[in-house]
Amino acid sequence: MSTNTINIGINEADRIEVAEQLKHLLADSYTLYLQTHNFHWNVTGRQFRELHLMFEEHYTELADAVDEIAERIRTLGVAAPGTYKAFAALSSVEEVEGVPSASEMVEILTRAHETVVRTCRAALKVAQEADDESSTALISDRMRIHEKTTWMLRALLD
Repeated sequence: MSTNTINIGINEADRIEVAEQLKHLLADSYTLYLQTHNFHWNVTGRQFRELHLMFEEHYTELADAVDEIAERIRTLGVAAPGTYKAFAALSSVEEVEGVPSASEMVEILTRAHETVVRTCRAALKVAQEADDESSTALISDRMRIHEKTTWMLRALLD
């Protein structure tokens, strides 16, 4: 057996299929990271301080997440995408033109986090079917974080 052969108890086809799903999660997460960082820089209004700090917390968490997701893709033996072009092709998170109002930023981020939750759900099914507990745990953790963030953002809209 070659030292380059991956033998972690998941067959090659399943590893590749899980990695492909994780690529979508990585692209969504990176696109959301950029969007959140952009909003952090450009938010204005009465809620400036609160939103500026909250967006910073969110993009900092997402920066760690994209690294973790990319490293899992590499662990599965697949190259992780790392260009804007690749992310644009893989992501379901809608890009935003211009600078929305603070309340629009919150609405946009709420929808974007919901999009990532849906991406997680699709990836989770594939990882579970592949009996890939490590990817399942990662995806499940990401889904929980995005669901909680969605709840918190939605609370600001009331």
